[in-house]
Amino acid sequence: MPAPAYHADDGAAYERFLGRWSGRLAEALIDFAGLPVDGPVLDVGCGTGSVAFALSRRYPGRSVCAVDAAASYLAFARRRKGGASIRFERADAADLPFDAGMFAGSIAQLALNFVPDAERAAQEMRRVTRAGGVVAAAVWDFRGGLVFQRLFWDTVAAIDPQAALMRDRLFAHPLAQQDGLVGLWQEIGLEDIDGRSLTIRMDYQSFDDYWEPLLGGQGPFGSYVAGLPQGRRERIRAAVRAAYHSGGPDGPRSLAATAWAVRGRVP
Repeated sequence: MPAPAYHADDGAAYERFLGRWSGRLAEALIDFAGLPVDGPVLDVGCGTGSVAFALSRRYPGRSVCAVDAAASYLAFARRRKGGASIRFERADAADLPFDAGMFAGSIAQLALNFVPDAERAAQEMRRVTRAGGVVAAAVWDFRGGLVFQRLFWDTVAAIDPQAALMRDRLFAHPLAQQDGLVGLWQEIGLEDIDGRSLTIRMDYQSFDDYWEPLLGGQGPFGSYVAGLPQGRRERIRAAVRAAYHSGGPDGPRSLAATAWAVRGRVP
């Protein structure tokens, strides 16, 4: 199945849309990855730097390199506090510009299901990781564990058939299924493979806090909303607001968000 298109042209908009939550997931993913105690680490598909900054905080002084195809996301990451200590580079995940065995570990968070050739990207992560090093990744469990997107897509699919098609394409992607990443790690020949789910909370202060970041146009979610004609957008907004409220007053909501994660060791 082709990877869903990911619109990525505004780092600040992405940070407001998802970066504020991917930082929470990054901590859990690093805990799970069990990286070697020393050696440089690579963050593949780094976005605005959630994993890279978490690694830098966790391992002060350790060499961290982060790559992404979106120049706007990299520019935003470099401007963040602490960004000067991380090496940010523009690169294709399926053609990493590094020597074999250069890193002690490589991590890809919320990226591989949007890469056109995920198997090639995973092979590249393995190639640039030294023998005995760790390769780890995580993708959202769209179908069963990502409440903020299910709330939206299931509501909107009843109004717009195009939204139903987009939902199904996202939710049915092989890597977003329970054993998708584990199967990929087996295919590229990693050892000591472990797969599990990681859950965080997304805490919204109000419906506007949930809705407004979608207008920044990032990812399949945001680009769909941003591309709606005004009249249809208002109809969809009202329906999604009703789903968010769920019979109660507007205000804070804490929504669970689960990702499938995998780690493996390079032979």
